[in-house]
Amino acid sequence: MKSIAETIGSVPLFQGLDPDNFREIIAIGERRTVQKGEMIFTEGDLCNGFYVVESGKIKVFKLSFGGKEQILHIYGHGKPFGEVPVFTGRSFPASSVAVTKASLIFFPRKRFVDLISSHPGLALNMLAVLSMRLKEFTVMVENLALKEVPARLASYLLASFRDQDTPGPVNLPVSKTQLAGILGTTPETISRVLARLTNEGLIKVDNRLITIVDPDGVAVIAEEG
Repeated sequence: MKSIAETIGSVPLFQGLDPDNFREIIAIGERRTVQKGEMIFTEGDLCNGFYVVESGKIKVFKLSFGGKEQILHIYGHGKPFGEVPVFTGRSFPASSVAVTKASLIFFPRKRFVDLISSHPGLALNMLAVLSMRLKEFTVMVENLALKEVPARLASYLLASFRDQDTPGPVNLPVSKTQLAGILGTTPETISRVLARLTNEGLIKVDNRLITIVDPDGVAVIAEEG
């Protein structure tokens, strides 16, 4: 397993810090292991800090009054989560659970806020992360409110393709059930839309590996449904 320093060094939130600041960040990080299905925090819990995924996958989600789950994010290596209420000291606005066995690095809220107060570079990095979160939620709300399922799925595939380090097929990080939760639909509908996009020659599907054959065509579906 990598050291905490190696993991933190790969996280954009902590990049660009001088060596002294970096050592201070490492000093407050606490490694924690969670098992598959284990709750990390529940909506309404007081925020006592935030996490960075070292290995494995975690899910951030909300439940409706009727018990329907809306997945907000699936996070893997190097991704911070639970950081939104750090500055307000309020409760977590959503719940989080381990999708797989995972290793996490926990940063206690008070000690982290104390560091932020004396290190402007870290504060700017945190602002960038929170701005990205706002953008992600804005896109999610727009997709769920204004787009039909084919457009939501096409948008998700294009975003996943663009986020890859190297061009090539999209390896979906989640199951169809989890993808359905992210897109606000059912696994059966996801299967039907994938079949339709395949029949139209826009994509090729091999289990979780999806090749975008016609990016322009997929972009049209993303925009127009």
